[in-house]
Amino acid sequence: MMQISESNNQRHSLFSAMNRFIGAVNNMDQIVMVPSLLRDVPLEYEEEKGEVNNAVVLTGGNGAASYLTDRDMYSYYVLLKSIRNDIEWGVLQQGDDRKKEKLSTAVDICRVDPEEEDENLQKQFHFHLSGLHTVLSKLTRKANTLTNRYKQEIGIGSWGQ
Repeated sequence: MMQISESNNQRHSLFSAMNRFIGAVNNMDQIVMVPSLLRDVPLEYEEEKGEVNNAVVLTGGNGAASYLTDRDMYSYYVLLKSIRNDIEWGVLQQGDDRKKEKLSTAVDICRVDPEEEDENLQKQFHFHLSGLHTVLSKLTRKANTLTNRYKQEIGIGSWGQ
């Protein structure tokens, strides 16, 4: 079968970004044979200062943002696998959250003119699509970084490259 290379436009598609992320996490999952070795190992260092650079913002199920610092490779490993599963299998919402979301959306739609609604929806779509693409790219880099750091930690840094 003939393999078609990604054009420049396809490279920026959401499907390509999701496939790159899922591929990076699958590769990470195949390379990391002993996830417990990742505990207490920082993912990245700032090159100039030698300090750990792991500040991350997560949103919990209740919508409250929590700021985590000094995350180890194991927590990133679990996070990346969880996000991959959410992409592949979907995200389950709680019944109350779904009802609140539908009610909020219905109220917002009632306030907007029908002509403005189409334009607003298009702007919202492009805003969220761009954001999702950016987040997937960052997560893909984290998965690749974690995989390479794991290889370094167990002494197979140049293996498979």
